[in-house]
Amino acid sequence: MNKILVEVYLPVADISYDVFIPTKSKLFEVLPLLSKSISELSGGLYLATEDTILCNYNDGAIYNINLSVEELGLKNGSKLILI
Repeated sequence: MNKILVEVYLPVADISYDVFIPTKSKLFEVLPLLSKSISELSGGLYLATEDTILCNYNDGAIYNINLSVEELGLKNGSKLILI
């Protein structure tokens, strides 16, 4: 499985985490796993919910969860915001 390394910024804690995500998976599959992982890494500062959204760090655009990571154009070093 191909994976990329992305930086996920967590505004509530003002912390960024580097995580690997699979390129072929749809974002709706990746988002719950990513949300749960960030919740654990943050020591509970972030609580994973079903309403979690993932945005582009540079322009704040919300990513379409029905597209794959690859289709969204995410690559190694992409910066994301988890809200």
